[in-house]
Amino acid sequence: MKKITAVLSIALCTALFSVFELNAQERTTDRVWASPNAAVSQTIGLTEVSLTYGRPGVRDRAIFGGLVPLNQVWRTGANESTAITFSDDVLFEGEHIEAGTYSLYTIPGEDSWTIIINNKLSWGTEYDESEDLLRVEVDAQESHFMEQMMIYFENISEDSGDMIIHWDETKVAVQIEPVND
Repeated sequence: MKKITAVLSIALCTALFSVFELNAQERTTDRVWASPNAAVSQTIGLTEVSLTYGRPGVRDRAIFGGLVPLNQVWRTGANESTAITFSDDVLFEGEHIEAGTYSLYTIPGEDSWTIIINNKLSWGTEYDESEDLLRVEVDAQESHFMEQMMIYFENISEDSGDMIIHWDETKVAVQIEPVND
Protein backbone atom coordinates (compact mmCIF):
# COMPACT_ATOMS: atom_id res chain seq x y z
CA MET A 1 0.00 0.00 0.00
CA LYS A 2 2.85 2.38 0.87
CA LYS A 3 4.46 1.67 -2.49
CA ILE A 4 1.22 2.49 -4.36
CA THR A 5 0.80 5.71 -2.36
CA ALA A 6 4.39 6.73 -3.10
CA VAL A 7 3.97 6.00 -6.83
CA LEU A 8 0.70 7.95 -6.95
CA SER A 9 2.29 10.88 -5.10
CA ILE A 10 5.20 10.99 -7.54
CA ALA A 11 2.83 10.75 -10.51
CA LEU A 12 0.67 13.57 -9.13
CA CYS A 13 3.68 15.83 -8.48
CA THR A 14 5.04 15.13 -11.97
CA ALA A 15 1.66 15.93 -13.54
CA LEU A 16 1.29 19.17 -11.57
CA PHE A 17 4.84 20.23 -12.45
CA SER A 18 4.18 19.51 -16.14
CA VAL A 19 0.97 21.56 -16.12
CA PHE A 20 2.73 24.45 -14.39
CA GLU A 21 5.65 24.25 -16.82
CA LEU A 22 3.29 24.34 -19.82
CA ASN A 23 1.21 27.21 -18.43
CA ALA A 24 3.88 29.51 -17.07
CA GLN A 25 5.76 31.80 -19.42
CA GLU A 26 9.42 31.61 -18.61
CA ARG A 27 11.07 35.01 -18.65
CA THR A 28 14.60 35.36 -19.95
CA THR A 29 17.09 35.60 -17.10
CA ASP A 30 20.31 35.14 -19.02
CA ARG A 31 21.46 38.73 -18.50
CA VAL A 32 20.74 41.91 -16.53
CA TRP A 33 17.92 43.83 -18.21
CA ALA A 34 17.43 47.61 -18.20
CA SER A 35 13.77 46.76 -17.52
CA PRO A 36 13.99 44.01 -14.88
CA ASN A 37 11.57 41.11 -14.77
CA ALA A 38 8.91 41.03 -12.08
CA ALA A 39 6.16 38.74 -10.86
CA VAL A 40 3.11 39.43 -8.75
CA SER A 41 0.47 37.09 -7.43
CA GLN A 42 -2.76 37.76 -5.54
CA THR A 43 -5.38 35.46 -4.09
CA ILE A 44 -8.92 36.75 -4.56
CA GLY A 45 -11.35 34.49 -2.72
CA LEU A 46 -9.87 31.08 -3.54
CA THR A 47 -8.55 32.14 -6.97
CA GLU A 48 -4.89 32.87 -7.59
CA VAL A 49 -4.09 35.58 -10.16
CA SER A 50 -0.41 35.74 -11.20
CA LEU A 51 1.46 37.95 -13.65
CA THR A 52 5.01 38.04 -15.00
CA TYR A 53 6.20 41.15 -16.81
CA GLY A 54 9.13 43.45 -17.52
CA ARG A 55 9.31 46.74 -15.55
CA PRO A 56 10.44 49.55 -17.85
CA GLY A 57 11.52 52.85 -16.33
CA VAL A 58 10.54 56.38 -17.31
CA ARG A 59 14.21 57.48 -17.35
CA ASP A 60 13.36 61.08 -18.36
CA ARG A 61 11.35 59.96 -21.40
CA ALA A 62 7.84 60.91 -22.52
CA ILE A 63 5.89 57.69 -21.93
CA PHE A 64 2.23 57.65 -23.05
CA GLY A 65 2.04 59.35 -26.42
CA GLY A 66 5.85 59.07 -26.70
CA LEU A 67 7.66 55.79 -26.01
CA VAL A 68 4.26 54.05 -25.83
CA PRO A 69 2.11 55.38 -28.71
CA LEU A 70 -1.52 56.12 -27.89
CA ASN A 71 -4.26 54.05 -29.52
CA GLN A 72 -1.88 51.23 -30.54
CA VAL A 73 -1.39 47.75 -29.08
CA TRP A 74 1.29 47.66 -26.40
CA ARG A 75 2.76 44.53 -24.80
CA THR A 76 2.22 46.18 -21.38
CA GLY A 77 5.74 46.07 -20.09
CA ALA A 78 9.16 45.36 -21.54
CA ASN A 79 11.08 42.43 -22.98
CA GLU A 80 8.66 39.47 -23.33
CA SER A 81 4.94 40.16 -23.37
CA THR A 82 3.13 40.14 -20.03
CA ALA A 83 1.66 36.78 -18.99
CA ILE A 84 -1.38 36.47 -16.72
CA THR A 85 -2.58 33.24 -15.11
CA PHE A 86 -5.93 32.54 -13.44
CA SER A 87 -6.12 29.39 -11.29
CA ASP A 88 -9.92 29.31 -11.69
CA ASP A 89 -12.52 30.91 -13.95
CA VAL A 90 -12.94 34.65 -13.34
CA LEU A 91 -14.98 37.63 -14.41
CA PHE A 92 -12.58 40.19 -15.87
CA GLU A 93 -14.41 43.52 -15.88
CA GLY A 94 -17.58 41.40 -15.97
CA GLU A 95 -16.44 39.18 -18.86
CA HIS A 96 -15.96 35.43 -18.26
CA ILE A 97 -12.46 33.98 -18.66
CA GLU A 98 -11.63 30.31 -18.13
CA ALA A 99 -8.76 29.29 -15.87
CA GLY A 100 -5.47 29.32 -17.78
CA THR A 101 -2.49 31.40 -18.86
CA TYR A 102 -2.80 34.20 -21.39
CA SER A 103 -0.90 37.21 -22.72
CA LEU A 104 -2.01 40.62 -21.48
CA TYR A 105 -1.88 43.51 -23.93
CA THR A 106 -3.27 47.03 -23.71
CA ILE A 107 -4.17 49.89 -26.01
CA PRO A 108 -3.46 53.03 -23.97
CA GLY A 109 -5.63 56.03 -24.76
CA GLU A 110 -5.72 59.49 -23.30
CA ASP A 111 -8.86 58.93 -21.18
CA SER A 112 -9.36 55.15 -21.35
CA TRP A 113 -7.44 51.97 -22.10
CA THR A 114 -8.46 48.79 -23.86
CA ILE A 115 -7.27 45.76 -21.89
CA ILE A 116 -6.74 42.68 -24.07
CA ILE A 117 -6.57 39.05 -22.96
CA ASN A 118 -4.93 37.08 -25.77
CA ASN A 119 -4.79 33.28 -26.11
CA LYS A 120 -1.28 33.24 -27.61
CA LEU A 121 1.64 33.29 -25.21
CA SER A 122 4.00 35.37 -27.30
CA TRP A 123 7.50 36.64 -26.93
CA GLY A 124 8.34 40.29 -27.41
CA THR A 125 5.87 41.90 -29.74
CA GLU A 126 4.43 38.87 -31.54
CA TYR A 127 0.86 40.08 -30.97
CA ASP A 128 -1.81 38.28 -33.03
CA GLU A 129 -5.22 40.00 -32.93
CA SER A 130 -6.95 36.84 -34.19
CA GLU A 131 -5.99 35.22 -30.84
CA ASP A 132 -7.81 37.86 -28.73
CA LEU A 133 -10.06 36.20 -26.16
CA LEU A 134 -11.59 39.46 -25.02
CA ARG A 135 -11.20 43.21 -24.88
CA VAL A 136 -12.54 45.48 -22.14
CA GLU A 137 -12.43 49.24 -21.75
CA VAL A 138 -11.33 50.88 -18.46
CA ASP A 139 -10.81 54.48 -17.42
CA ALA A 140 -7.29 55.91 -17.25
CA GLN A 141 -6.58 57.82 -14.05
CA GLU A 142 -3.99 60.46 -13.27
CA SER A 143 -1.90 59.30 -10.32
CA HIS A 144 1.33 59.94 -8.43
CA PHE A 145 4.55 59.40 -10.38
CA MET A 146 5.81 55.80 -10.70
CA GLU A 147 9.35 55.58 -12.19
CA GLN A 148 9.20 51.86 -13.04
CA MET A 149 6.00 50.31 -14.37
CA MET A 150 4.28 48.23 -11.72
CA ILE A 151 1.34 45.84 -11.69
CA TYR A 152 -0.24 45.37 -8.28
CA PHE A 153 -3.60 44.71 -6.62
CA GLU A 154 -5.93 46.88 -4.51
CA ASN A 155 -9.38 46.62 -2.93
CA ILE A 156 -9.06 42.88 -2.28
CA SER A 157 -12.02 41.02 -0.79
CA GLU A 158 -13.28 37.46 -1.03
CA ASP A 159 -15.49 38.54 -3.95
CA SER A 160 -13.25 40.79 -6.05
CA GLY A 161 -10.02 42.71 -6.44
CA ASP A 162 -8.61 45.40 -8.70
CA MET A 163 -5.52 44.71 -10.81
CA ILE A 164 -3.65 48.00 -11.20
CA ILE A 165 -1.27 48.87 -14.05
CA HIS A 166 0.67 51.98 -12.97
CA TRP A 167 3.44 53.83 -14.76
CA ASP A 168 4.58 57.42 -15.03
CA GLU A 169 1.58 59.47 -13.84
CA THR A 170 -1.09 57.09 -15.20
CA LYS A 171 -2.83 54.10 -13.71
CA VAL A 172 -5.71 51.88 -14.76
CA ALA A 173 -7.73 49.45 -12.66
CA VAL A 174 -9.31 46.20 -13.88
CA GLN A 175 -11.82 44.44 -11.64
CA ILE A 176 -11.36 40.67 -11.26
CA GLU A 177 -14.00 38.48 -9.61
CA PRO A 178 -13.72 34.74 -8.92
CA VAL A 179 -16.48 32.65 -10.49
CA ASN A 180 -18.01 30.62 -7.70
CA ASP A 181 -19.62 27.43 -8.99
